[in-house]
Amino acid sequence: MRNISHITFKGRLFAAMLLIALLFCALTGRLFYLQIVQGEGLTQRAYGQWTRDLPMRAARGKIVARDGETLASSYDVFTVYVRPVETKSVQTTARAIAECCGVEYERVLAKIDKKGVSEVKAVAGVGETSALELRSRGLDGVYVVKDSARYYDMGNFATQLIGFVNADGTGQSGIELYYDAWLKGVDGAAYTETDLIGGRLDGTATSYLAPIDGPTARLTIDVTLQSLAEKAVRDAVEKYSPLSASCLMMDADTGEVLAMAGAPTYDLNDLPRDDIAFLLTGAKNTLVSDVYEPGSTFKILTAAMGVEEGLIRDSYYCPGYRTVDGARIRCWRSIGHGSQDFAHGIMNSCNCVFMDIALSAGAETVYDYLEDFGIGSRTGIDLPGEGAGILLAEQSVKPVDLARIGFGQAVASTPIGLASAVCSVINGGRLLRPYVLSSIESADGETLYENGPQIRGATVSESTSEQMKEYLYSVVEEGGGKNAYVPGYRIGGKTGTAQKYENGSIANGKYISSFIGFTEMDGRTIVCLFKVDEPQGYVYYGSIVAAPYVGQIFSGAFAAFGEQPKYDENAAPSSTEMPQLYGMSLTQAAASVKASGLQYEYSGEGTAVIAQFPVAGAELYEGAVVHFTLGEM
Repeated sequence: MRNISHITFKGRLFAAMLLIALLFCALTGRLFYLQIVQGEGLTQRAYGQWTRDLPMRAARGKIVARDGETLASSYDVFTVYVRPVETKSVQTTARAIAECCGVEYERVLAKIDKKGVSEVKAVAGVGETSALELRSRGLDGVYVVKDSARYYDMGNFATQLIGFVNADGTGQSGIELYYDAWLKGVDGAAYTETDLIGGRLDGTATSYLAPIDGPTARLTIDVTLQSLAEKAVRDAVEKYSPLSASCLMMDADTGEVLAMAGAPTYDLNDLPRDDIAFLLTGAKNTLVSDVYEPGSTFKILTAAMGVEEGLIRDSYYCPGYRTVDGARIRCWRSIGHGSQDFAHGIMNSCNCVFMDIALSAGAETVYDYLEDFGIGSRTGIDLPGEGAGILLAEQSVKPVDLARIGFGQAVASTPIGLASAVCSVINGGRLLRPYVLSSIESADGETLYENGPQIRGATVSESTSEQMKEYLYSVVEEGGGKNAYVPGYRIGGKTGTAQKYENGSIANGKYISSFIGFTEMDGRTIVCLFKVDEPQGYVYYGSIVAAPYVGQIFSGAFAAFGEQPKYDENAAPSSTEMPQLYGMSLTQAAASVKASGLQYEYSGEGTAVIAQFPVAGAELYEGAVVHFTLGEM
């Protein structure tokens, strides 16, 4: 028999001990990994397997105006959950819930009479009285949990701006959507220990993790200005039956949005959920999302470019058109304005003047200014769904395109984009980011987030800005914007009447009438853009359809803020009376209008005037544009 080596035995023993040590280290490492590294996660998973939780929704944060007036708030409601496995009789339980909560028995029964589910949401939005009654019955498997619902304190007010939430309390549009992460808070839960099939374990208590309510969102919106804008929009809709009407007001020096109103609209507490098309239309903030050819309001930017670049001539002649690239481009006044200086070109809103400026500047300079003004890009406003303006590619622009861009055609902008650019023209040349949220504040008043002015770029010099303000004041005091005049106050602005396009061609009889004005009040320079999309009837000029509403808004604001008249009311434009034109020939009507110190446009073909606007005897400012229609008597 061969002897076993002593060295071989010791080696084998060492190897065995080393293996045992390695296994022990591996086991220790695994235990460390499970208990220390993954301990918390595994504990939560285990806890989730032996408990059932019922959500407790946090109260959504308030939305308030700049002065603290509440626009949106939350109130307590209750949700009823049922654990079918714990109920002794689903029929008895369903009947009790139906009686206490005022809902259909069959509907509740269908929800809770299910197998293999842990819990079922039986009824949501239950009032406190009903919830207390149901709790008092002590039904097994029935849990009543506090919930939260949204309430809009001013109903049909700033609907598109504020937005709304869905049934689960999640923001769907407007501020509610954009700042949803802030407003929704942190939900809590009620936890109950259960067995493998979801039944509550005997002797266990329900534990609660309290929700954390959302903070308050304070907006830049001024309730007084918003109310005035809302009324003006409703008045315009009632008078002209357009597709829509809207109004935007901004602080030119900060970029704060002071008002946003639009129609059609609805009460946020009574959403038309059964009419999805109307729900979506009424929720759409066209001031931010939609682009349009601004027409003559865009001339503010062309004029500012001309002044800044030194392109202004001493005299311009308007025969009623310009011929560019063989195309005859009309001035809005088909009979022309004759000879005029630049100031009167702005007051008369003469297309020929602004075609000349754009052609003198050239495509490269025009496009540099378009970029500086932010036309063609988004403003960055803190609202969802912002659109960007539309520009022709610079390399493909022809002189005929450039001429049209000069007076606001062949270029498209959102209303917020245009208003932001105009603000820069009158605030010294600072292009600001518009914003609607001022701050986010906790329940104890601590500021969690603060918004403020942000400069996006520079447009024109301060001297150009001051000069442009004077030109625009003259438009209201002496030119086509006289319908926005308020005696005793200085208001500047520009009218706009833009034709609409459908399928690449001009849509006959469809216009967007607008006016953008500004004034100083309450220590601020306020810009107001008013837009009416497709006013019905034969009246569509911005000077008639839109300008009066800006005057109405400013007049109401002067009174509300206690702004005293600063100028002699005798300095107001001279007034005149609209003559009776019915039955007159074109020659006779034109002579009568001119004799009254008015300007005119006409439509139709025929031998006599069959309709006029405004009606005979209406008081007007001298120089105002009136309209009459020709036909056969």
